Amino acid sequence: MSISFDKALGIHEKALGFRAQRAEVLANNMANADTPNYKARDLDFASVLAQQAAKGSSTGNSGLQTTNSRHIAAEGVPMGDAALAYRIPTAPSIDQNTVDAQVEQANYAENAVAFQTSFTLLNSKFKGLISALRGE
Repeated sequence: MSISFDKALGIHEKALGFRAQRAEVLANNMANADTPNYKARDLDFASVLAQQAAKGSSTGNSGLQTTNSRHIAAEGVPMGDAALAYRIPTAPSIDQNTVDAQVEQANYAENAVAFQTSFTLLNSKFKGLISALRGE
């Protein structure tokens, strides 16, 4: 009898990947806090979760489509463009930059806690699988 890792691990694997990508996006926002006309972006976990739930257990890219044969394939991108959105600024700035450093740092810290939670849940799933395989 084979073990289906998709069923055993559930959504935790996808959540961990999402949290890692969100950390990259937030770090990019913080790095460009002083860049004129830079627009802050963020990922929406709810839309990615809904997309993954609708997709089911099928594999491949998540709704990324090429409309021209000369387009470069977007391999390794687990979320569609709908998940990556521009952040609405809380206060206008003279240089049209929408990055608020305090908001970005708070979101980064929140994402780090969620990443650690997903990692801990995934780790407990693996420990359970290992103890099941050992017969403990």
